[in-house]
Amino acid sequence: MPKVYLSPSNQNDEFIIGGSEEYYMNKIADAMVPYLRGSGIEVTRSEPGKDLSMAIEESNAGNYDLHIGLGSISSPYFSTGSQQGPIVLYYNDNNKGKQAAEVIADNFKSIYPRPNLVATSSNQTLSELTDTKAPSVLVEVGYHNNTLDAYWIRDNIDAIGRIIALGVSQYFGIPFVKPQTKEK
Repeated sequence: MPKVYLSPSNQNDEFIIGGSEEYYMNKIADAMVPYLRGSGIEVTRSEPGKDLSMAIEESNAGNYDLHIGLGSISSPYFSTGSQQGPIVLYYNDNNKGKQAAEVIADNFKSIYPRPNLVATSSNQTLSELTDTKAPSVLVEVGYHNNTLDAYWIRDNIDAIGRIIALGVSQYFGIPFVKPQTKEK
């Protein structure tokens, strides 16, 4: 059974439409967990408010097959609102991280309104990518200072969680199983 460490952002960066990055990324993590577990993937997630260094420490203390960070990004002040689209980051010296990033990004294209804006990018400075023992990706689901992205994120929490979980199951080469719903 593959093991994943899920690390939603603890940043209080304000979304242009209200709410914080931490709030929305924890909602996406909440949506992901049933899909991952339903597919037979063991999940540990950092607690809301946990410092990033503590989450990395916790991830490194376990024997995880993939570390997934969730966040949003902002355009620089001189171009606020002009940049758009999800970016899946990976450590440039890690082929497994790159493979996971590419699968997740390819899946994002099926739900993001402008698929040509979905991208992957290597990074060699972000601690969530460089300091984790497990292959890692940082899924920046969109720009929180772009009105269209902010509304898209808010209105598509479950779809975003599902599509990331689908990418993770594909990365591991296991069937994606939708969680069972309880009958009322």
